[in-house]
Amino acid sequence: MTAQKKATVVSSSVAALLTLLKLVVGIASGSVAVLASAIDSVLDMFVSVFNYFAINNSEKPADETFNYGRGKIEALASVIEGTIISISGIFLLYQAVEKAIKGEVSHYLGISLTVMIISLIITVCLVLFLNKVAKQTQNMVIKADALHYKTDVYTNLAVLISLVLVNFTGIELIDVIVGGGISIFIIYSAYELIQEGVLVLLDRAVDEEIVEKIVKIIEAEDRVNTHHLLKTREAGNQTFVDVHLVFDCLITLMEAHRITDRIEDKIKMIDLKRDWIINTHMDPYDDFEINDSTVKACSIE
Repeated sequence: MTAQKKATVVSSSVAALLTLLKLVVGIASGSVAVLASAIDSVLDMFVSVFNYFAINNSEKPADETFNYGRGKIEALASVIEGTIISISGIFLLYQAVEKAIKGEVSHYLGISLTVMIISLIITVCLVLFLNKVAKQTQNMVIKADALHYKTDVYTNLAVLISLVLVNFTGIELIDVIVGGGISIFIIYSAYELIQEGVLVLLDRAVDEEIVEKIVKIIEAEDRVNTHHLLKTREAGNQTFVDVHLVFDCLITLMEAHRITDRIEDKIKMIDLKRDWIINTHMDPYDDFEINDSTVKACSIE
């Protein structure tokens, strides 16, 4: 089992445990903040399970049906996860408003405090673990999971503070405000997940810094006159690079191929954690500035 899959199994198990604890206490206590955290944990569990299957499919090799592999499943999972988180945030906001209108009172605050302290400790440990795996694998799904549980750390802390304040002051409005604030924060945090996933699905180019490094590598080769049609995109852990390299028309195919291989090897060294898919096209002249004299000169030679 790969590190990515292990991470999703761990996060799913943790989410299931937290869901059980929070749901029981949230329903019994009537605290909208605890219930909000419980519902968030339910979604965490389903999202983590979904992520496992997404990663499992994205790691399958390219075949006749999917020539470029299934790396974009990770981006699709990120969009779905962000959408689910947004929906949960809207529901939690509704719960907070409903409690404020009905004037409901929280119960069993002592047990609720204990559960939220345990949840906070477990979630912090999970975030540290997921961040470690995300750095090692550069996997978008694990990054999304880590970000998601990082927001849970903040929400758990907010719920804990809310319960303490309600316990000492008896002001239920605090629980409503914190619960509503958490829901808004959840909706806001989901935006980044959705945006990142959509941009990958739309074949956004890689970071400008990486593109500049690729250009410098190409321009450092004396035998390459120029280049054009440099295109990049990402899908999962795969980074695709397409470029046309312009050589002198007198160069042999063997020599041009050797130089092209050297350029590709240097590009792959930019980030060894990435799976680079590089496609280079060798031109005998710059067909971006083509004219009759250029073609005739090469033909005569």
